[in-house]
Amino acid sequence: MTEIDKTSDLHPPYRRSTRLRTIGIIVLVLGIGCAGTVYWLGTRSPNLSDDPSLLGFNRLKERQMGLLYGKMGTLIEDWTDELKEPGTQAEIIVAGSIFFAAGCFYFARLLEHDDKPR
Repeated sequence: MTEIDKTSDLHPPYRRSTRLRTIGIIVLVLGIGCAGTVYWLGTRSPNLSDDPSLLGFNRLKERQMGLLYGKMGTLIEDWTDELKEPGTQAEIIVAGSIFFAAGCFYFARLLEHDDKPR
């Protein structure tokens, strides 16, 4: 018996597929839990940018950014500001965990499909 045959006997495909599904479920649950925690903690902190006394404070900065970098510079700055929001961060965490869990489920299905006799 070769070394490859010994390792394949230790972890049969059905067991690996079950393990992948379990990992997918764990990642999905942890991702949703972490996203909820990030969103909850982020919305609890005070948002100082809504202060009415700072109404025109960023106007000069936005004009300077528009002159130096054009519309793409202001667009990229808006995107980076949006990434600092807790809702956006939570959405990214959920999307990443869904993507990873879907990969685990897909590969588990492939392992089961390869295991079936033809």
